[in-house]
Amino acid sequence: MTDRTTLDTSPSPASSSRRGAVAGAMFLMATSAIGPGFITQTTVFTARLGAAFAFAIVVSVLVDIAIQLNVWRVVGVSGRRAQDLGNRVVPGGGYALAALDVFGGLVFNIGNIAGTALGLNALLGLDVKAGGALSALAAIAIFLSRRAGVAMDRIVVVLGAVMIVMTLYVAIVSGPPLGDALREGVAPGEVDLLVITTLIGGTVGGYITYAGAHRMIESGVTGPGRVAEINRAAVTGVLVTGLMRVLLFLAVLGVVAGGVRLAEDNPAPSAFEHVSGEAGLRVFGLIMWSAAITSVIGASYTSVSFLVSFAPWVERHRGRLVVAFIAVSAVIYLAIGTTPAKLLVLAGALNGLILPFGLAVLLWAAARRRDLLGGYRYPAWLLGIGIAAWLLSLYLGWNALSGLDDLWK
Repeated sequence: MTDRTTLDTSPSPASSSRRGAVAGAMFLMATSAIGPGFITQTTVFTARLGAAFAFAIVVSVLVDIAIQLNVWRVVGVSGRRAQDLGNRVVPGGGYALAALDVFGGLVFNIGNIAGTALGLNALLGLDVKAGGALSALAAIAIFLSRRAGVAMDRIVVVLGAVMIVMTLYVAIVSGPPLGDALREGVAPGEVDLLVITTLIGGTVGGYITYAGAHRMIESGVTGPGRVAEINRAAVTGVLVTGLMRVLLFLAVLGVVAGGVRLAEDNPAPSAFEHVSGEAGLRVFGLIMWSAAITSVIGASYTSVSFLVSFAPWVERHRGRLVVAFIAVSAVIYLAIGTTPAKLLVLAGALNGLILPFGLAVLLWAAARRRDLLGGYRYPAWLLGIGIAAWLLSLYLGWNALSGLDDLWK
């Protein structure tokens, strides 16, 4: 008997199905980055920096593109997942990368479940534990379907579009000072490096780095002949994330520029409520739930994708493992009612190690292991910006590790 929960990752012969799979991979990367933390960070930094936050967004998007172009190019051309490349470049490197990713993904998935609960609470007034449980069941239902891969691709595209449209509406209604935002985007009056590094870590850190690339190769888009398609998907995915960041920034900027002081304990919903009253709060709930549930899908799918190449039985029961990953995250959330702060600090520190370690492995494969890329000659310009991004990732990782001090206070 076949396992009904096995993900359908085989490439489709129809070009429309292939385009749908690539779009799904692109949106999986984008929506994995757009989670509850993404919304909270954007709101807090906009309230703190005002229009000057525009420059941080521009820089972070450019760095994200540099990183994802390299990750998608190496993974896509080689047709190998990051952990497979890791084991080929450094003995045991793939296992280490997988361990870091799975642990960090599990802890942050608890936070994602909490985000879905907050979203349904704002949208429908549901109790947070009931909202978290229902959202987890919804995510599980996706992976229990006969064609889970196709269902996942469609869900993340639809919910990604919902988030963008709803945030665009609020951005228009709030009436932000566009001239100030445009001017600060190129000639900022204030530059906060910590904010920039935080944004980069939140959009290409941990499992997010590999979410789209792993889905892409499992959809059959691999090899040197698909470079143009790989590049287009990687850049578009980052731009989708950047678009959502810009729209959310403008929505909140319109509020704070009018002199409104956001609630310190929960700034994001208060910004939307100031724009449109109770209707604004409902819109925020829909955006938050969409962001959180797609992050649940992305974290669960990508974390398990780091395990499938280590044993044949993992691939055979992959769907069940994804379901178990979501279920464990939900049970822990329901048991504790929130995400333990110390676990988040530890997971954040480990995620800070994933980017420099994983990127180093991929860049080494690009520069020195052409055999892993089928003899493909890697462009020197792309390798150069990849090395520059890797140096920045070391700084990000160091900052993340410094957060471990909080565990012992």
